[in-house]
Amino acid sequence: MTAVTEADLRERVATFLAGHDPAAATDPEARLAFLRAAFDAGLAWVHYPPGHGGLGAPRAMQAVVDAEFAAAGAPTPSPATNPIGLGMAAPTILRHGTEEQKSRYLRPLWTGEEVWCQLFSEPGAGSDLASLGTRAVRDGDDWIVDGQKVWTSLAHLARFAILVTRHDPSLPKHEGMTYFILDMTSPGVEVRPLRQLTGEAEFNEVFLTDVRIPDSMRLGAVGEGWAVARSTLMNERVSIGGGPIPREGGAIGALAAVWRERPEVRTPGAHSELMKLWVDSEAARLTATRLRQQLAAGEIGPEGSAVKLTFATLMQRVSGLEMEVRGEEVLRHDAWNGGRGRETPFFERSAGYRYLRAKGNSIEGGTSEILRNIISERVLGLPSEPRSDKDIPWKDLPR
Repeated sequence: MTAVTEADLRERVATFLAGHDPAAATDPEARLAFLRAAFDAGLAWVHYPPGHGGLGAPRAMQAVVDAEFAAAGAPTPSPATNPIGLGMAAPTILRHGTEEQKSRYLRPLWTGEEVWCQLFSEPGAGSDLASLGTRAVRDGDDWIVDGQKVWTSLAHLARFAILVTRHDPSLPKHEGMTYFILDMTSPGVEVRPLRQLTGEAEFNEVFLTDVRIPDSMRLGAVGEGWAVARSTLMNERVSIGGGPIPREGGAIGALAAVWRERPEVRTPGAHSELMKLWVDSEAARLTATRLRQQLAAGEIGPEGSAVKLTFATLMQRVSGLEMEVRGEEVLRHDAWNGGRGRETPFFERSAGYRYLRAKGNSIEGGTSEILRNIISERVLGLPSEPRSDKDIPWKDLPR
């Protein structure tokens, strides 16, 4: 296939927009038709293969498409409404899925027709994911799955889930795992909401009882569940902490706006802390930009853990200072409504909500403690922590 140049890509986008007027995509049906057509034209993820939303072009060229679509006012998928599908499920399916799986799942995932969730953590397997116990037993062309998952964001809205199970408890914990796509409408799937500090319930616990999953919905080979899960986790950390934002965007932008618009909140001590946070936020933004350039050049590595760790720390520091400068007004919290989350964009919520929600940033997508271990071992090359359970059969591990 002839290499796609930036000029070729701009011409493709112009031709596409000439035949698909974004101004006409004003209702949900027209918007969906536009997104489907963009996917079929290879403009969804340009680095994906032809036929699966892409053109086989360098990943960095996606910015060209995004800029042209933005200038034309074209509709695009919303990462906020399907973050796990776009940020985690799609790259995992691309890397480990069959051609049939890619053809079935990628387009409705990108258009937002099908929301995804992630069934990884369990009550006894959070930071140590490899100790999970959800059991998958082969039964002819199906697998029967039993177990419990927890902290599952958007499970109440999801049509599909990415699911890690244990198929062989006689093997060490990293070896006896198999990875599946799960239809969340399957008999035996029960979703229960978990109330958060914010007053919402955007995540859940999920119970799986005699759930049948066809073997055709297995991702990767039997026993390769840990390898597939690591692909997902690396992409998850980038999607949480490494997304593109403009200079002085995100949390620091909200804080800086308050500082500029309201002189009465300014104090010398707060000014000094604000400047430190602004510099740290800009350094983090530029580091995330460099990480995305690494992604464009090849495979994601452990650097995503550092970006996600920095994101979590900054969100908590910035939201804490905003609470301090705003004073008692932050008590007027806007989420004590029993909502299910994500109805309103994050930075359109109150400062009180953002402060409370930021506490979860150091847990979701890998706890900060685990990320520090990854950075120390895989980036800095420091000795690993002693692990006495690495070669012991899972069934013999203490519970």
